[in-house]
Formats: sequence, C-alpha cells, structure tokens
Amino acid sequence: MGEHSIGRAACGAFLGIAFALAGSAGASESAAAPLPPKPPAPGSDRDLHDCIPSAGYTWCVRTSRCERPWELARAQGFDNTSEAFDRFCGAATPAATAAKPVLGSFGFDASGMDRSVAPGDEFFEYADGNWVKHTEIPADRSSYNSFTVLTEQARKDTRTILEEAAAQSGAGGDRAKIGNYYAAFLDEAGIEAKGVAPIKAELESIAAIADKKSLARAFGASLRADVDLLNATNYYTDRLFGLWVSPNLRRPEGYAPYLVQGGLGMPDRDFYLEGGRMAELRAQYAAYVAQLFALAGVADGEAKAKRILALETAIARAHASQLDTNDVRKGANEWAAKEFAKRAPGLHWSVFFDAAGLQAQPNFVVWQPKAVGGIAALVGREPLATWKDYLAFHALDRAATYLPKAFADAHFAFHGTALSGTPQQQERWKRAVDETDHALGEAVGKVYVEKHFPAATKARAEAMVKNVVIAFGHRIDALEWMTPETKRRAKAKLAGLEVGVGHPETWRDYTALEVRRDDALGNVQRASLFEYRRNLAKLGRPVDRGEWFLLPQEVNALNVPLENRLIFPAAILQPPFFDGAADDAVNYGAIGAVIGHEISHSFDNSGALFDEHGKLANWWTKQDLEHFEAAGKALAAQFDAYKPFPDLAVNGKLTLGENIADVAGLATAYDAYKLAHPGAGETLDGFTPDQRLFLGWAQAWRSKAREPALRNTLLTNVHAPGRYRALTVRNLDAWYPAFDVKPGQKLHLAPAERVKVW
Repeated sequence: MGEHSIGRAACGAFLGIAFALAGSAGASESAAAPLPPKPPAPGSDRDLHDCIPSAGYTWCVRTSRCERPWELARAQGFDNTSEAFDRFCGAATPAATAAKPVLGSFGFDASGMDRSVAPGDEFFEYADGNWVKHTEIPADRSSYNSFTVLTEQARKDTRTILEEAAAQSGAGGDRAKIGNYYAAFLDEAGIEAKGVAPIKAELESIAAIADKKSLARAFGASLRADVDLLNATNYYTDRLFGLWVSPNLRRPEGYAPYLVQGGLGMPDRDFYLEGGRMAELRAQYAAYVAQLFALAGVADGEAKAKRILALETAIARAHASQLDTNDVRKGANEWAAKEFAKRAPGLHWSVFFDAAGLQAQPNFVVWQPKAVGGIAALVGREPLATWKDYLAFHALDRAATYLPKAFADAHFAFHGTALSGTPQQQERWKRAVDETDHALGEAVGKVYVEKHFPAATKARAEAMVKNVVIAFGHRIDALEWMTPETKRRAKAKLAGLEVGVGHPETWRDYTALEVRRDDALGNVQRASLFEYRRNLAKLGRPVDRGEWFLLPQEVNALNVPLENRLIFPAAILQPPFFDGAADDAVNYGAIGAVIGHEISHSFDNSGALFDEHGKLANWWTKQDLEHFEAAGKALAAQFDAYKPFPDLAVNGKLTLGENIADVAGLATAYDAYKLAHPGAGETLDGFTPDQRLFLGWAQAWRSKAREPALRNTLLTNVHAPGRYRALTVRNLDAWYPAFDVKPGQKLHLAPAERVKVW
C-alpha cells in the first residue's frame, strides 16, 4: 500500500467479513416488511445483509449494528432524520468529539493548501502546495510523506520501549531479547574494538571454496527468506536467489517454496544496462566495492571490483524486467526438484538444495525461469575465483552496517547518498530501532500495542471496514457491464474476505533466537537464519491464516491475495490517515480510502486472477474480463502521461494494480461515507462534506522526494508517486461538482474518459 511501496492488545485481530450480500429479492422483502411498532433498542441485533439503502438501513458505528435513521429520529424526538442519525450514530464518541483534531480544525491542514491554484488544474498543489513549499526533507531521508511522518512517530514510541527494555538488566524472555538486540547495535565502542573480527570466519569460509560443488553449497547455505512476491511486492535480494514461502498459487491450502532471481548489488537490472546517470552509478559502485575490500585488508580490490561489476552486469542481462516480475501469470511456473539440473544447468542443484535445507522438497515455483536458468549458467561458466570475490564482497556489504564506523559510512555513502540522494545518515538510535524491528518485530509490537493502540481506535476502525465492505458490495451490484455469473463470484470473494485490524491474534515465538548484548553482527545473522528456518518449517503444513506480514508498529496496509485477507496495522490508524477527533469525511477520504484500496487489491489486475479461496483461477466470463482489461489499459495510459522529469514518466503498466486499487478504493470510501452519513451537508470552515473527503485523500498523499530517489521509484516501485496518486480524483464524478471543475481545465476528463473499474 505504501508509496515507497495500511485497544490495547486485548482481543484477536481478525474480523470475519463472511456475510451474504443481499440481492434484489432480499432487498425487496426487507423494504416490504411492516414497520415496527416502536424503534429497536440501540444495538439491537441486525444481520449485516440487511444493511442496504433500499431496505432503509444504514450502518451505525456507535451501536455496531444496522439501523433505520427514521426509527432513531422517532426514538430521539427529532423531526430531522439526518440530524438524529448523526447525533446518535455518528462515528465520533462523545470523548472524541470533545477532543481537538491533530490537523487543522476538523482534521485537514488548510494552511498547507495553495488556494492560488485552481483544483481543476492541479489538485495536488491546491490541497498540498504550501506544505510542499515549506516542508524540508530531513537530511537523513531521501523522501518525506505522510507515511514517514507516522513512521518517525512510531520510531520514537518504539525507542522508548526498547530503551526501557535495555535498562532492565534482570528482564527475561522477549523483553530481554529486544533490549539486548537494541543495546548491541548501539554499542559503537564495542563494535570498533572488534574491528573486522566478526566477519573474519565468513570470509575464511569463502576463501576455502575449492570447486563448483563447494560454491553451490555456499550459495545454498546463504539462501534466505528475504523476498515477497505478492504481499509486500519486495522482489529484491542481493543473494544469488531469494526464497518466498507462501500458499501455493494453484493449491492455496498448502505452502510452496518460490525461487526468485537475485544477485545484484544495485536495485535493478537497469542500473547495469542503461546509460546516463546509470553509467555514473556503476563507476561509483565499483569504487565502493574496492573501498570495502581495502577496509577489510583484502588485496587487489580495484581489479576484484572490476570483475564483480562485469559479473553482476551479466546477471542483470539474465534478469526479468520489473514488468514481467509483476505479472503473476508469468510467474506461475512449477518445477520438480529433479528437473532443475536439466532446465537450469550450470549449478549443482542437489548440493544447493541440500545446503539450503530444501533437499526433501519435491516441487518449487520458479518465478523467473529464464533468469534462474541464466544465473545457473553463469555459475557454471564464470571462473571460480570471480565468484569467490563476489561472495566476499557481498558478505562485507551485508555486514558493513554492523562493523566499525568506516564500513558503515562507506555503505551509506553509496547506498544512501549515491543511489538515493540522501545527504546524511540517520542517527544511530533510529537505525537501532529499525534493526530490532526487523529481527524481533512482533516482540516489540506486542508492547507497542499495549501502550499505543486503544480499544476505541480498533472498534471504530473495524466499524469503518464493515461500512467500506458493504459499499464495495453495492458497487458490484451496480456494475452494468458485469454479467450475473461474474458478479456472483466477485460477491463470494468479498463475502469470504477476512480483515485483521491492529495486531495479530497470536504473537510470534522467538524462544529459539539467540540474542547477545555484545554481538551486533552475530545477532543479525542469527535473526536472518531464524526467520529462514521459521519459513522452511511451514512447508508441508496447513496454511496459517493468522500470520501477519506487517508489524503493528509499521505504517502500511496489506492485501494477502493467496489468502483473501487484509491487514491494517495499529500504526497507520493515526493522523493524517485516521483521527478519532476529526471530521468523518476526512477520515473516510484517508483511512477509508486505504481500506477500500486494500479491498480493491482483491479485484485489481493481479488480485482479480485469484478466486474466493485464494487460488489462481479464472472466474471471469470472457466478455467481463475483456471489459476489465480495457479499463485497466485506459488507466495505465492516464498514468503514462504523468512526467515528473522530461526524460522519465510514471510507468502506467508497472503501477496499474495500485492505481486500480486507488480508483476503486476512493470511490468505495466515498460511497461508504454516504452510507454512514446519509444526507450530510454541513459545511466546516467553508468546505462541504464532499470537498473534505477529497481533501482528506489528497492530504494522505502529501509527499516530496529527492531527484535520485524519485527516479529510482519510477523505475522499480509498483506505486506511483504521491503527487499523482492524489489525482485519482479525476476519475470520480463527484469530484467535479465538489470543486466546480469545468471542461478546459487541465485535470478535467470527459465522463467517457473517467476510468471506472469497480
């Protein structure tokens, strides 16, 4: 969900949305039912399928039930139905109503607007222009946006947790582990005193590799579960290959191991194969490789760097593109283990799998078969000495952050400044928080939830999820182009959707992970191996549908297509995405649209390939799929036209899934707001409800980026930059009258040109 890319811990996080969406017959029966002699008591039991406008029902957040507004008006003695409903059933609790929103007077920072710009010409500038003009990107960041604002707050909150844990010398269990892990990374004096000793054994092991079988063993032993193809869409690993353990595409009741291309020190194949800025980066990369060798006391570093760059360039030529990697249908390739030697010769696969602990695994999903074959051929063809130099460099590169300052500074100078344009390395405590989260995230998250996630926030977010799900069901019903058969399957998928809010129900067990207060590098190596073995242990077992792939303290949201499941961590349920004291229109425009976005991922160009059970299967009629794909092409063309630089545009195909989810998510959030607040028309500070909702959306996508970082994003990220995501409003009919957008204005789209996917 994120651009760079959505109570306390008392109850379990999963909220089953397994309800039957009512069809026209059910609606007619409800509408024809006799009126009750008296209104139901607040909170009276109603099935969710009754909560449809044609039956006169609307979801009431305060009672967590479907209610009829006119019944509430009669019970409260009001003549005005809308006023009664808003007073009794409005989303805000009395305490929240009395509180002051974090941003502005109603949840939107109007001071960040540039009112000199017409919203119909540049909506992002209109909503966020002054914020952009007056906001400086922090020196330790390559970009700054709404996500990073919350990430910094979550870091501060987490820092307090970790420092308290580190100070408790007598603590045991997870508290001791998180405290010791944090303290070990902060022990700069201890790290300096050890020098390169912590990495010496690994370098000696690499130097002892005597033949290609030993090389295969080294590659297998270094395999890690460090990629995620469909949930977090993290395709990158610097190891020769990456492993993802996830439900099988075609048999989602069980797990499969997915083998993914890797082996590059820079983010993508284009960094090795393109000219211009990329050529300059290649020279800087070679210099960095040589620098690490020199710091480690390894001779002939420049010559080794030249050979390593040539080898990685050959690997890059074998790599699949970002577009192909993002295509689920091209990735669904199942190979038997015994077929690898024939289909990808050059690597001793039986030795590789044995060292990786995968010797008993009969089948694999090979996501980029040509890349796997090409990389294996290079293992067989390229000199052993070059591969040993390659392994030594990558061992040093991965370890640099945990070695003396000279190594860490060199690592940042290339990966932070050269690649992303970030001028200053983050303070060490920030890096220590991130490292501890990465290794022991759920142990930290459990404490974070206890301290920073009130039950009221969870309850209100869950109610909003229900409203958005109902609205999405109505949108399916209203689709004129979709046949009844495809609608039936879409509604079955929606009905089976599971949603996790705040935190997992069962916390991860870190008992087997050894953490030492005096071993920063050893801690991260053991944590990486622990996570790898945890994933291997899934193979052969039933799928755990309660596992979380985001941390509670992480500012993001997630759709899990192979499980038909959504995850919304605690940390994203804060301003500007969600504020209990804010106007609900702003909340629906922000977190409501995030919720709608994640629901829509189940129906985007990738999610639509999976049925209600998470299985890769076509559930569309031919004509419906053709219409859906045509709408996708139109949206891709719309985003192709956005050019942040004269020589580089947004890639509409690469970002299509996220853009579909944005269009459908915002439209669904708009409908959900209307369901929650029927007849709402009150202006606040001169803004109508519709204006506030769309401004809430734009505020959520406030963002700035340094040029190198933005260029990297355009090449490798499946999300469009925030500025262009804010322009999703162009495709919603309601946006035009809300801001009086007329033909001839830059953002105006004729009704036929507005993309409506769901």
